[in-house]
Amino acid sequence: MRHIHSCHCCRCCRCPVSTMGTSFLTRARSLLRIRNQLVRECLAELLATFVLMIITLGTAAQRIAFFETKGNLITAYVGSAIAVMAGIYVAGGISGAHMNPAFSLAMCLTEQLPWWKFPIFVVVQTLASFISAGAVYILYYDAIWHYSNGTLTVSGPRETASIFATYPADNVSVANGFLDQVIGTGVLLVVVLGLMDSRNKPVPKGLEPVVVALLVLSIECSMGANCGCPLNPARDIGPRLFTYVAGWGPEVFSRGNGWWWVPLVAPPLGATMGTYLYQLFVAFHYPEEDSDILAEQGSIVLVNTSIDKDIAISPKEKDAGETAPAGYPPLPDASSTVSPTVPVTTLKQS
Repeated sequence: MRHIHSCHCCRCCRCPVSTMGTSFLTRARSLLRIRNQLVRECLAELLATFVLMIITLGTAAQRIAFFETKGNLITAYVGSAIAVMAGIYVAGGISGAHMNPAFSLAMCLTEQLPWWKFPIFVVVQTLASFISAGAVYILYYDAIWHYSNGTLTVSGPRETASIFATYPADNVSVANGFLDQVIGTGVLLVVVLGLMDSRNKPVPKGLEPVVVALLVLSIECSMGANCGCPLNPARDIGPRLFTYVAGWGPEVFSRGNGWWWVPLVAPPLGATMGTYLYQLFVAFHYPEEDSDILAEQGSIVLVNTSIDKDIAISPKEKDAGETAPAGYPPLPDASSTVSPTVPVTTLKQS
C-alpha cells in the first residue's frame, strides 16, 4: 500500500512538498538577496514607515469615514502608538526604523547616523508615507466617498482631508501650532534618548518598541488637541501630497492659514532642541569613562568611534578588504530609533 505522508515534515525524509517549497525559497533568496547595506536599510525603512502610516491613517479613516461609529479619538491614538511599535519591530535591527526625519536628524546630531544618509532616509520615509496614503484611500474608497457625499473636501462638516494630513483646530493660530510641534517633538526626543542611553535607565532589550509606543501615546493624549500631533514631517507631507494629486486640490496647502509648512519645520527644530537638552542636562555630566567601553555598551555619545574616518570603512571591513559606506556597521548592541526604534534603537516615530 502506498504510504501517505502527513507532511508535518521532518528533516529525515524528503517530502516533495517540503523540497519544492524549500527549493523555491532558496532560489528566490539567491536571486533577490541584496547585499548593499544602504539599499537594505532603505528597503527596511520603507517597509517600516509604510506599516506605521497605513495603521495610523487607517485609524483616522475608520473614525471619520464611519461617523465615529467604528472608532473614536482614543482608538486613533492607541492605534497610531501601536503602529510605532510595529514599525520598530519590522526594521529596528536593519535601518533603526527611524520612520521620522526629525528622529533621523537627531541621530545625525549625535553622530549615530552619517549626514550623507539623512536626505536618503527623508526621501524614503516620505515616499512610504505617500504610498501608504494611497493604500488607505483604496482600502476605504467606498466609505470615504459615501461620507463626503461624492465631493472630496478639505474643510466643512464632511471634510475627509484630515484622514491623511494634519490641520490645526479652528481656534489655534499658526504660531501656537508651531510651538506645539516644537515642544511635542522635543519631549519625544528627550525621552527616546534617555531610553537609548545605557548609562541611564535603559529598557530591557526587546521591549524598547513597547516603551516608545507608550511614550507616543502619552504625547498624543497630552498634546494632540491643537493640531493632531504630527511630530513627523514625512507623516504629514507625504499624505498631504497624495491628497493634492488625488482630488482634494490646492486647499490642502492653504487651509489653516497655510499650515502645511509647520509640520515640516517645527518637528526638526524640536528634535534639535530635545537632542541638545538631553546632552546638556544629562549626557555631558556622566563620570569620565573610556569611549570604547561606552560604544560597546551602546551609549549615545557624541563621537562615533566605530568608523574609520580616514577611509570611511569599519575596522572589520578594513581587515576583510571590503568597502562600505560611512556610517556602516550598525550601532553596537542595537537596532539602529518617534520615531519611534531601538535596542539602542533608533526610532523613529510617527
